[in-house]
Amino acid sequence: MNFKPILVIPGEKKSIFFEIFFKTIKSKNYKSPIILVCSSKIFQREKKKYNYKNNIETLNLNEVKKKRKLNNKIYIIDIKNHNSKFYVEKCFKTSFFLIRNGFTNKIINGPVNKKKTLKKKYLGITEYFSENFKQKKYAMLIYNKNLSVCPITTHLPIKLVTKNISKKLIKEKILIINNFYKKYLGFKPRIGVVGLNPHCESILRFNEDDKIILPIIESLKSKVNVKGPYSADTIFLRNNRKNFDVIVGMYHDQVLGPMKTLYEFNAINITIGLPFLRITPDHGPNEKMIGKNVSNPISLINAFDFLDKK
Repeated sequence: MNFKPILVIPGEKKSIFFEIFFKTIKSKNYKSPIILVCSSKIFQREKKKYNYKNNIETLNLNEVKKKRKLNNKIYIIDIKNHNSKFYVEKCFKTSFFLIRNGFTNKIINGPVNKKKTLKKKYLGITEYFSENFKQKKYAMLIYNKNLSVCPITTHLPIKLVTKNISKKLIKEKILIINNFYKKYLGFKPRIGVVGLNPHCESILRFNEDDKIILPIIESLKSKVNVKGPYSADTIFLRNNRKNFDVIVGMYHDQVLGPMKTLYEFNAINITIGLPFLRITPDHGPNEKMIGKNVSNPISLINAFDFLDKK
């Protein structure tokens, strides 16, 4: 069977990515070819630091364009001028070119400093990918096989959340989740939706839980296995969360906080709704841990495991 390559963008030059990358590829053999899109100089430096002995073949874009058949080993596409402030962006743009030209439909990116690399144009990498592929309907899924979460709004200041949730947006995210699970995981997920307000109650005349969230859940019940809204302070209790495959929240930390408390780094961030599979490990650059060689690779291992089966 011919497995499509997994493109890997290490991301920031200063991060723990290469540490967990080498731990990951030493842990098992993958069926898919793995292609790093990064500076060869940086890679050779990191390879030496983490005592990785295997030779890595360099590919040029002409070879890739011809869709040369690759073996299940590691390759690198050398992105030169790694001292440029546009280096990380060039890694992404090269990978986008390969995806657009049908070379693969699987990509992993390492952590990116949103303030430094994305500037203020994008809320996060989820939005960066989606806009570059002109995909307006997408969602952030923090995936674990036991329980996943999805925020309706992503890296948005709390004071802007109420202005940005709507029936249309909630419906869109729920349908994207449902379609993703059916297409890639082979089953219809049980989806629980969290209310916006504490206990789904409000002292104000307009209660978003009653006026926005509840009506859209009721309208979808004939198509999707969805229930709610539930109070955010109890849905993650053991006897409650076992009833769901995915819990949808109204804002980022409402569901990512409990998720990381339960599973720590044993989850992956998938941008769903794209015409390809994009995953990132569920952690940031973590510059304070660079060089200590104690970072947990489980999220990156999960990312490779997920894509290697697709």
